[in-house]
Amino acid sequence: MASFVQKIRQKINQMSDTNLLLTITITVFFLMYLGAIIFEGEGFLKPQTFFNILNANAALIILSCGMSIVMITGGIDISVGGVTALITMCCAVYLDYKGGDVVTSLFIALGIGLAFGVVQGILIAYLDIQPFIVTLAGMFFARGMTTIVHTNPFNVENQAFVALKETRIIVPGMGSYNRLGNYVDAYVEIGVIVALLIVAILFCVLRWTKLGRSFYAVGGNAQSALMLGINVKRVKFISYLLCGVLAGIGGYVYFLHVGSGAATHASGAEMNAIASSIIGGTMLTGGVGNIIGTLFGVLSLSTIQNIVSSAGLDQAWWTGITIAAMLCIFLVIQSVIMANKKKARKK
Repeated sequence: MASFVQKIRQKINQMSDTNLLLTITITVFFLMYLGAIIFEGEGFLKPQTFFNILNANAALIILSCGMSIVMITGGIDISVGGVTALITMCCAVYLDYKGGDVVTSLFIALGIGLAFGVVQGILIAYLDIQPFIVTLAGMFFARGMTTIVHTNPFNVENQAFVALKETRIIVPGMGSYNRLGNYVDAYVEIGVIVALLIVAILFCVLRWTKLGRSFYAVGGNAQSALMLGINVKRVKFISYLLCGVLAGIGGYVYFLHVGSGAATHASGAEMNAIASSIIGGTMLTGGVGNIIGTLFGVLSLSTIQNIVSSAGLDQAWWTGITIAAMLCIFLVIQSVIMANKKKARKK
């Protein structure tokens, strides 16, 4: 038994920090989902239940990917929720009150996200202002502008947009029978496809490109990265630029899901994105993280919310308490594992 434990410790020590935290995140997600199946009934066994989690959280996956990139470089961006709300309101007003078209509304969303990414990236990377202060200002500005664009919430009635919103992609062989005995196809929304494509692209960028390695180098030790010839300021700027663009895409995916404009949209999305990144193995100190882990972080966060809701604890504070406990557990796990690995390396 002792030799078995020793072998496990050796394997853990041989794994990189990123891969180790990714393994923990994926394991925890599957254990949580298995627990949901055992204790909450067969509803979680239906593929559509899992697809509904993806449908409801496609925008959060995209926002969390942008957050993870920024956090890997050692930064933070708490403006993404406000940017999402601003995008939904601007696009909604443009489509319904200005007689706009869907393609142009998409470019409006990307333009808003890009503008926030450029401005915040310049202030943080080149003027050396603290990321929290800059993005806090960005969050307040975005929320304020959302109210200026339009005060009252409303549903979008543009026919082309409604048709796009209601488009469903059938997942073959994953349907189930309802209570009446009728077969119902399993489906995902367009936003899910977009989110998974972004996860795949960013995974490749972080793992196999020079830019991806630069993100980790800057987050791990900016001074060492500078000595290696990496343009630290440019890398930080690109990370916020990417986060802004992803906020634009995520904002439009969110808009496609809700189909309305409101100043209260995406309230708390920035905190959920940070929580998902941390649960996914991205460290607040920078230099460690994985986009696949972020995906499972979002899934874990949503699964625990569904479990709490299925248990009859529908009050908002129970979800908050559960997420807080989950975050604390993951932060403790991260700290313990990193401390043990450092001790092992010294030996």
